[in-house]
Amino acid sequence: MPLIFPNKSRSFDEGRDGVRFSGYDGMFEVRFLIETNALRSISQTSRTEAECLSAFDAARPAILEAASGVYGRGGKDRYTLTEKDVHR
Repeated sequence: MPLIFPNKSRSFDEGRDGVRFSGYDGMFEVRFLIETNALRSISQTSRTEAECLSAFDAARPAILEAASGVYGRGGKDRYTLTEKDVHR
């Protein structure tokens, strides 16, 4: 079953300096964190929580595509997306 993202929720994680979101492979939840540095490469601002969440929303299709690609290489239940993952 392919990875899907039916839930549009996302949250800022100040401690890990990124935005968290989830996807699902069947009934299994797969958690992702995209680093703020990766969001800054998408949007030149992306420094505050609001700016990071706005950058995530604006680039959601590219981020979800990157998440699917990273997941396809691993099969784990938790991933961190970096600037390199988003700009393939």
